[in-house]
Amino acid sequence: MRFLPEASEEERRDFLGRAADFLASPGAVKPDKLPPLARVKWHLAREGRLEDLLTVLRFERENPSAFPVRGRLRPYLAIPGVSARALPSSVVRLCPREMPARARATEVLWRDGKLIVRGYAYVQNIPGAAAGPMPRLAWLRRPGGGRVPVRFRAEEASRATRDSKQALHNYDDAGFEIVIDPERLRTRGHWKAGTWGLTLALPRPGGYVPGKVTRGDIGSAGHSQAHDLGGGARLVAGFADDKFQVTVDLPEAEVADQAFTGDVLRLGLRSPAGGKEPTGLRVVRKGEKTGTVYAVRRDEAAGDGTWARWTVDVPQADLSVAGSERDKTLDFIATIEFTDGSSRRATVIDGFAPGRHPRPHGREIAVTTDGPGLLKLHDRARQAVVDTLRWTGKGELLIEGSYTGPGDRMRFVLRHGERFEEHLLPLTWNDGRFSVTVAPHRMTTYDAVLSLRAGRWYFSLRDRDAWGNAADVPVKLRADLIGTLPLRKRVAGRTYTVNRRFFDRIFLGSGPVLSGEERGAYRQRELRQVHFPRFQREPLRDAVFYNSFGGKQFSDSPRAIHEELVRRGVEVEHLWSVADAQVSLPPGVRPLEWHSREWYEALARSRYVVTNVGLGEWYERRDGQCVVQTWHGTPLKKIGADLLGTPKANPAYIDSLPHRFRQFDFVVSPNAFTTPIMRNAFRCEGEILESGYPRNDIFHREDRDKTAQRVRATLGIPEGRKVVLYAPTWRDDQRHTASKFKLDLQVDLTAAREALSEDHVFLFRKHPKILDAVPGAGQGFVYDVSAYPDIAELYLIADVLITDYSSVLFDYAHSGRPMLFFTYDLEHYRDTLRGFYFDFTEKAPGPLIKTSAELIDAIRDIDRVRTEYAGKYAAFVRDFCEPSDGLATARVVDRMLEIVPPPGA
Repeated sequence: MRFLPEASEEERRDFLGRAADFLASPGAVKPDKLPPLARVKWHLAREGRLEDLLTVLRFERENPSAFPVRGRLRPYLAIPGVSARALPSSVVRLCPREMPARARATEVLWRDGKLIVRGYAYVQNIPGAAAGPMPRLAWLRRPGGGRVPVRFRAEEASRATRDSKQALHNYDDAGFEIVIDPERLRTRGHWKAGTWGLTLALPRPGGYVPGKVTRGDIGSAGHSQAHDLGGGARLVAGFADDKFQVTVDLPEAEVADQAFTGDVLRLGLRSPAGGKEPTGLRVVRKGEKTGTVYAVRRDEAAGDGTWARWTVDVPQADLSVAGSERDKTLDFIATIEFTDGSSRRATVIDGFAPGRHPRPHGREIAVTTDGPGLLKLHDRARQAVVDTLRWTGKGELLIEGSYTGPGDRMRFVLRHGERFEEHLLPLTWNDGRFSVTVAPHRMTTYDAVLSLRAGRWYFSLRDRDAWGNAADVPVKLRADLIGTLPLRKRVAGRTYTVNRRFFDRIFLGSGPVLSGEERGAYRQRELRQVHFPRFQREPLRDAVFYNSFGGKQFSDSPRAIHEELVRRGVEVEHLWSVADAQVSLPPGVRPLEWHSREWYEALARSRYVVTNVGLGEWYERRDGQCVVQTWHGTPLKKIGADLLGTPKANPAYIDSLPHRFRQFDFVVSPNAFTTPIMRNAFRCEGEILESGYPRNDIFHREDRDKTAQRVRATLGIPEGRKVVLYAPTWRDDQRHTASKFKLDLQVDLTAAREALSEDHVFLFRKHPKILDAVPGAGQGFVYDVSAYPDIAELYLIADVLITDYSSVLFDYAHSGRPMLFFTYDLEHYRDTLRGFYFDFTEKAPGPLIKTSAELIDAIRDIDRVRTEYAGKYAAFVRDFCEPSDGLATARVVDRMLEIVPPPGA
């Protein structure tokens, strides 16, 4: 049903017939048992109402997780273009479970003895205005008890709309602040142990929807916290089964302090004077049952009228049980036992100071706590613990802490939590303490200075000789300093935030460049459907708007066209699409943040648009614009409509291709081989200019040797070393997520270093869709050049290219230098994952290599490869590299200025 809009009339009739038979068959799921939108679709299919069904399917495609709701008292689903009156009430009527509450905490604070819970809450598909005038309510309730109302104050929360990941509804008014006064949990003026769950009541058409507040994944909204209430009571705020609750706990004894004395860990306990007396501390290794009980002795000299004081000694040897430094952290559970035979998990007092003590073989004993305030005992590899975090007036983050390992060998690592990109920083080391300064708005990347990419950057230490990140030392925050987070700083257009995950694992969050009015599906729909058409009614600007790989680079054919226009002195503004401020641009080029309001305006009003990727089905060229599609590769793998009949085909995308390509005045083709493929695969009805790719003019430029020298110097490649460039494509079946791919590393980089490092360097260029780090990068042989802005400049310094099925082979062939094809999975890739346009085994201008050992041998014997494949290489160049005269850019610019003459022409 998903691709029914793209089906032929015959296929549609066949579907409707089969759907009716299926729904009439015994055991078929009845439409009224399905989710709301599915109910409507299958009802329409059963009734044979094709046009209405197509309307619903198109609506669902634009709004995959949302639909409108109408009706003040009896809510029902209403699809634009389909009359609800023509559908049975059993199909469109919504029951309460189909209007679920969505509530999430974003911050949980302790302020002046009260708990402040901030977040957002809404009824799915029912924004505030549609919910009616009734107020939102909140209360606490313990099992068997009555409601305890709590103060609920509405707030603005654009994050609610953004987090909903839908473009139909605005939930900006869903924010809340709830104030919980623990004093209201007393019973007749006294504290009584118990747990209260928090419930919200959210208005909906016809009544209320109850909801629970769920946790976030970071900071105070993602972790439990404990606070002293006085009178021997404490409050624990946290989440059970992902739902917020508060607990009043009355500990009969708690751990007050710790110290390592000689060969023992000495713990100080306190208990209310006159209350139950502790007799022992039972310590059990997690996963075991019995453990050991250590006697508790009273400290008569330390007691007072309020608290009795106690001491217990635990031999360090009993807590040091790991077999090697690489063993995982081993946890111990501590339980306090009392004279009456009762026991309780050991908790710590407010302000408990954690500690740790080094042990042999790179281990340490750590005594710390967690969110609920439990005593935590660990036998773990030595970790770095931060005790000072401070933003300076210059927007730099000062980080200081201690580490019981060999800190003089360490470098400080910032590692992105999703992309695994890294920045390595020097640290200062002195007598077991380290310090490092991070300037997140000034990070050096090759010869550019950029801000930290948006996302979470986790801290760790790494040995300077480490071959990868496997032995990285995590950097954590000392447990008693958790309450100092988050720490925020606004610098150079971004907000940077130090926060935590997994209780004490700290990270530096780099905020988005886009404003709140530009982020999320709802705001982007407004920009596309409301603002972009308005911008198109404004006068054109004498400007060129460039888009290279979705704003990720200053590179490729758009760069070549920009440089040619500058060389000719054409009087236009140069506007460059930049994603997340991660592109360094030359003077005279103005960056426009990807999908910002300015970006949409520039796309609507620039006289010239140059792009090497698609612009979206929503985009329509206006009169007076010249829009050039340079594309970005000669195809070996099948693309677009040529994938029809394979599992990789996307009928909806293929059906949109004629419209997409009508928006381009012309499409640039690199060679005669590619032109007919573009015509069919892209359903291209307009002009295709067979000019060659402008990006490949770099091989003919007079300054190419000077450029190569600059690139070698930028990368720090030693004089005289030969350069091997490895640039593989991604594997469709090696994924982290739907759009993020794993590094399928089959090259033995250790063996390559042993065989080649004396006179070679190995440049590794991952495809942008691949996220994993490259092992050995930064150790003098392997260079991760994935973030280098323009691969064309890397071609100039490469003595040999290793690739597989990537289109880089067609570009590099312009150099005339040898290529090796590491096609360890050729049959699987060609026959299962992708089809090829020609017999690669026959035409490849270099050997197809199956094993890493053979690859290394081929690099060592590259002169033989060059000679052996000279004939095939020449034929390949004739077939795929013409025209190749250094004039491709000139031809493209000539055509642009012919279609729309420049100002003053």
